Amino acid sequence: MSLAPLPRLVIEPLVRAALLEDLGLAGDITSAAVVPADHRSSLVMVARQAGVIAGLDAAELAFHLVDPAIHVVRQIEEGSQVRPGDTIATINGPSRGLLTGERTALNFLGHLSGIATVTASLVEAVRGTKASIACTRKTTPGLRALEKYAVRAGGGMNHRFALHDAVLIKDNHVAIAGGVAEAIRRARAGVGHMVKIEVEVDTLEQLRDALQEDVDAVLLDNMTPAQLREAVAIVNGCAITEASGRVTRSTVAAIAASGVDLVSVGWCTHSAPTLDIGLDVPG
Repeated sequence: MSLAPLPRLVIEPLVRAALLEDLGLAGDITSAAVVPADHRSSLVMVARQAGVIAGLDAAELAFHLVDPAIHVVRQIEEGSQVRPGDTIATINGPSRGLLTGERTALNFLGHLSGIATVTASLVEAVRGTKASIACTRKTTPGLRALEKYAVRAGGGMNHRFALHDAVLIKDNHVAIAGGVAEAIRRARAGVGHMVKIEVEVDTLEQLRDALQEDVDAVLLDNMTPAQLREAVAIVNGCAITEASGRVTRSTVAAIAASGVDLVSVGWCTHSAPTLDIGLDVPG
């Protein structure tokens, strides 16, 4: 699949911070003591579980920042499916640098591949419907750009990236404003014409109020599949419909079958298990 990479400008500060966290003030004291300075090695990065790979750029950068003499040769591309035993990459270079960068590289790669894998399973579950899988802002602080990239690697879509790039009127906004319609009117008066406005609704009555204000999208929160079908019929193509809340692998297909345009899932970023990936000296 074709997947636009994240700019190094985005990735590098995150990888540097992770390396600094690991190295501290004294560096890798174990490798410095045990491994001769001139020793070189070749390691193989292998998938130990089936999944979708994401985060190779971050992993490769972790090695390069430790020692520019380390050379990474990828055997697969980002977004590729792997099976247990598949070789992901070979890494060659000074042994101390390889061992120093290993954990940081695998932390990024395993975490992001886990997100991509979970996302891909949800995308597959809704195949045959019109719905796309979208992530949310429920991300690890500081890692949002990478985690949302991993969602794309798994075939999902990104919801808004932050508070500044789109209006999403939530239940507390509605409560403070005094109602759905008033919240939408205030939002429209406060932002430019290029900014989309979405509003969260909990009931069909709130949905009808939102549609009276020509809202761009509606977030149908915690509705049953039957309620979602009715909501989609009420909207009738006048706004983008997004289902959210109580989405699991076992419920996502029924939610998507209601006819919504999007199903947003928070746990694909905040609770995805790490994909098990090993980095070893070939035996």
